[in-house]
Amino acid sequence: MTSFYHFNFNVLDLDRSLAFYREALNLSPVREKEAADGSFKLVFLADEGGGPFQLELTWLRGREKPYDLGECEFHLAFRTDEYDRLYARHKEMGCVCYENPGMGVYFIADPDGYWIEIVPEKK
Repeated sequence: MTSFYHFNFNVLDLDRSLAFYREALNLSPVREKEAADGSFKLVFLADEGGGPFQLELTWLRGREKPYDLGECEFHLAFRTDEYDRLYARHKEMGCVCYENPGMGVYFIADPDGYWIEIVPEKK
């Protein structure tokens, strides 16, 4: 059997990214790994439900140039039963980068420009 485990985003400012994911999506660190020489740090985030899938944030020492994300043709998606509340929070944060009312979804951008789709729970 194969199952999803985690997905990685490389980030320039780990503290800024951790604050964003905490505020925007209520994600919290569940484990960390740091190189003995300090050259990188990995922080794994999980959702409030404690599901097995995690978001890995990777920080590399000395990286100053933003990551080339191409045309943002990839994204991570979150499903929520609090769609309207999250939408209002994300609008207030100024991180909504694309809305698709026809499909009933929208996207937010994290501090490094990664797109995250917000999908309402089907009732």
